[in-house]
Amino acid sequence: MIVLGILLALAVGACKPKPDAAVEQPEIPDGTPAPTEVPAAVRVNGEGIPLADFEAEMQRYQAGMSELGETVDPEIAQQTVLDYLTSQVLLAQAAAVQGYQPQDGEIQAVYDGLVEDVGGNDALNLWISQNYFSDESFRRALAQDLAAVWMRNKILADVPKTADQIHARQILVKSENEAIAVERQLQVGKDFTALAFEYDSLTGGDLGWFPSGYLLQPDVENAAFALQPGQFSGVIPTSYGYHLVFVIERDAQHPLSPEALLSIQRRVFEKWLNDRIAQSTIEVLVP
Repeated sequence: MIVLGILLALAVGACKPKPDAAVEQPEIPDGTPAPTEVPAAVRVNGEGIPLADFEAEMQRYQAGMSELGETVDPEIAQQTVLDYLTSQVLLAQAAAVQGYQPQDGEIQAVYDGLVEDVGGNDALNLWISQNYFSDESFRRALAQDLAAVWMRNKILADVPKTADQIHARQILVKSENEAIAVERQLQVGKDFTALAFEYDSLTGGDLGWFPSGYLLQPDVENAAFALQPGQFSGVIPTSYGYHLVFVIERDAQHPLSPEALLSIQRRVFEKWLNDRIAQSTIEVLVP
C-alpha cells in the first residue's frame, strides 16, 4: 500500500490548481533548441529533484497544513519538504541497487486503482490539476512512491518479531517523601504487587512486556533492565514523578506487541535513513 505523500494528500482534500510553467529552451546557431538541464531544487547523489516538483510539494504541504488549521514557519516547511523529497529519492535509489524498479504496467495498475477509488478518470484528473500535479509529474511521483515503499518494506522485513523483554510493574507517586516511604515498606517485606494496587487499583502499575528503548522514561527502563525477576528498584525521579519498579519476569525471545514492533521498526528505519544520508552527497540548490 502506498502510504506516502500522494495518497495522504488524496485523503486530506483538494487545493487550488496551479498552471504549469513552460521552460523556454535557448536557441543554438542552427535554430535547433539546445538540451537544457531541468532546474533542480536538490541533487541527491547526482540525481536532481526538479525545482517544479519541489515547489508543487511545498504548495501541497502548506495546503494540507492549512486544512488541519496549522500554521508552519516557511523555513520549517521548506526543510520538511526537502527532507521528504530527499528521503524518497534515497529509498528509490536503494531499491534500484537491490534490483527493483517499478514497471509501466505496475504504475498503470496503481493509477487505475486510484481512478476507481475516486470515481472515474475525470475525478482523478481534477484532483491532479487541483493539487499542483501534471499527469507526467503525478505518474513520476507514483513510480517513486512504489520504489520507496518497496525499499522501506524490505528494510522492515528484517526486523525480528521477538526481543529481550521485561515484564514489570511500577508504583508512581508525586512526592519524593512519599516515594521514600513506599521504598521503606518494601524493604521491610511489604509485597510490591499488593502495594502497587493501593496506588493503582485498576492495573496495579502493570507496565506489561517491553523491550529496551520502548518506554517513554529511559531511567525507568534502564532501572528495570538492571534488575533480576523478583527484585525492585530504588526511587527513580522523572518528569512524571517518583517511580519504584518491580521486575516480574524476563524473556530473551519474547514476542513483540504490535506497538513495540512498530516502535522498533521506526527506529530501524530512521537509522537506515540517517546512515544513508551520511553516506550520500546531497546538494541543496534552493536558498
